[in-house]
Amino acid sequence: MHQMTRLAVVATLAGGLLGCSAALASAEDPARPYPVTEERVPCAAFEPLRQPFFGDTHVHTTLSQDASTQDTRVRPRDAYRFAKGDPLGLQPYDAEGNSLRTVAIDRPLDFAVVTDHAEQLGETHICKTPGSTGHNSLVCRLYRGWPRAAFYVMNARASGLNISRWGFCGESGEICLAAARPVWGEIQDAAEKAYDRSSECSFTTFVGYEWTAGGMPSSHLHRNVIFRNEHVPELPISRMETGDEAIHLWKRLDEECRDGKPGCEAITIPHNSNLGKGKTFSSASEVGAPISAEEAPLRQRYDRLVEVMQHKGNSECAMYPGMNDESCAFETLSDMAGSDADEVEFEAINYVRDALKRGVQLESELGTNPLKYGMIASTDTHLGTPGLVKERGHPGHGGGGKHARDEIPTGLQDDLYLNPGGLAVFWAEENTRDSLFEAIRRREAYGTSGTRPVLRFFGGWDYDSTTCDLPNVATLGYAKGIPMGGDLPPAPPSIEGAGSSPRFVVAAVRDPSADAAPLERLEIVKGWVENGERREAVVLAAGKSSEANVDLETCERRGSGASRLCAVWSDPDFDAAEPAFYYARLFENPSCRWSQWACVEAGVDCSDASTIGEGFEGCCSEAHLPTIQERAWSSPIWYSPPR
Repeated sequence: MHQMTRLAVVATLAGGLLGCSAALASAEDPARPYPVTEERVPCAAFEPLRQPFFGDTHVHTTLSQDASTQDTRVRPRDAYRFAKGDPLGLQPYDAEGNSLRTVAIDRPLDFAVVTDHAEQLGETHICKTPGSTGHNSLVCRLYRGWPRAAFYVMNARASGLNISRWGFCGESGEICLAAARPVWGEIQDAAEKAYDRSSECSFTTFVGYEWTAGGMPSSHLHRNVIFRNEHVPELPISRMETGDEAIHLWKRLDEECRDGKPGCEAITIPHNSNLGKGKTFSSASEVGAPISAEEAPLRQRYDRLVEVMQHKGNSECAMYPGMNDESCAFETLSDMAGSDADEVEFEAINYVRDALKRGVQLESELGTNPLKYGMIASTDTHLGTPGLVKERGHPGHGGGGKHARDEIPTGLQDDLYLNPGGLAVFWAEENTRDSLFEAIRRREAYGTSGTRPVLRFFGGWDYDSTTCDLPNVATLGYAKGIPMGGDLPPAPPSIEGAGSSPRFVVAAVRDPSADAAPLERLEIVKGWVENGERREAVVLAAGKSSEANVDLETCERRGSGASRLCAVWSDPDFDAAEPAFYYARLFENPSCRWSQWACVEAGVDCSDASTIGEGFEGCCSEAHLPTIQERAWSSPIWYSPPR
């Protein structure tokens, strides 16, 4: 959608939530409140009070070894076309190369990032390129003849304890590194060609990749690396060069990007801490050890966001022993094999909320909070389909679960414990790389489980209790405080003293799509350290737990809900001597999960065995959860006691 039209629609729905200024900045006005590092036409739709832009920062194409071995043929240019709304054919393919499935998203994204695995980027290219050195090696013949076996063999090499390249790569890996150059060039070229540099600013891309350290079955330490603009290193820095210690990735990014390439900037986004086996948020210098004072500022510079949700499950929190937040049972993942859950997967240390609590505690010890994460979501699709998050008709993402290399899966298209993934949302003045990257840096971002509600969260000291009744919520939000992702300033002298408490404005507008459910409630999650003990609380800020439900025979939603929710909340238990963080969590009314949609459309009636076709047995299993509550998570707002 044209950005001018899109902004008008969202602003109308928000009823002042965006706080849109009366006039948009002129396309000829070069003034921007952030560094402009690229040559482009300014956007016609420039909003000083910022707009929500929806996208996907985690996308794999045929350039990734694991995607290609399941016969994903989508290239980066195709993925970006899909993100803009074009239909896309998926595997399996017939003998003439025609796709047997076609998918599309109902609404284009505002931005997307292709993040193919840096590991074996050149090796995969060699195995696909006749005449290249190594093309006839044993592993490449395995790759072409028995690709699913090659998936395990090549992954074992890339993620094993002994990190080394295949013999055909040369003594120093120079052959495979050289083979990776045209692939890296294709990634950059596709991002540039898809980027709308006109004043319409309809779509933004970033150059990126995935650093895949700590592969299964060891700890999951993966990070997406995203660059601000077209200035990027000569090659992506992979685990082959760094090992599993992220500090070496960050130091190499300092050397080859920040300090070694004019105009180059990067951030890193850890994901799937739910599979981290306790190590995702441990030391980046010695995996599994405590975080050191040396690495804390480096980690804080690069790890600006964390992926709290994707198709391999929810990483916000889980129902581990002692947890009483029932909402943490949302889209939990037992393990990648779908067998009995390994207890370590449900320990607090594997989840973002616990990391945020440890971060505020570490700040007093290290002088820097090394776990200060803004929160987003994305898909981690391995089909090259950014933003394919709709529950109804979900074909799977191929990153874990079922694949369709040779035939369309019979029955349910994916394993029950997987889901369609989520979206990342950045609050930015305009849809350009610089504006969106600045949103990343200040963590003014949130994640959704796939729908597109608008969520704002501000913190300050003197918001009036009538703020939600005014038409300019965002204007007051910025004028009297700070947005999600920021740090609360000290209390002003006028209200400083015993009894003073920060106040938070949280507001949301429902996704305007007819497929999206009304809003149910807004919560604020608080984490803090009290007498050296990490604590947390969840409070209801607006709305309520409703009696809305779903007709499981038709997937029709029943019950009422809200189109807009807003509240001003003050922390009654605030202690100015204790560090804390706060984030907002938005819930929609219940709706059918992807698996229930498939069961309904297949005519499955669990009381009649004759209706349970092959592959649909999961519809009637105890593990099947037929409904979900779509949701969104804001980035936190932090409070630190005066030193």
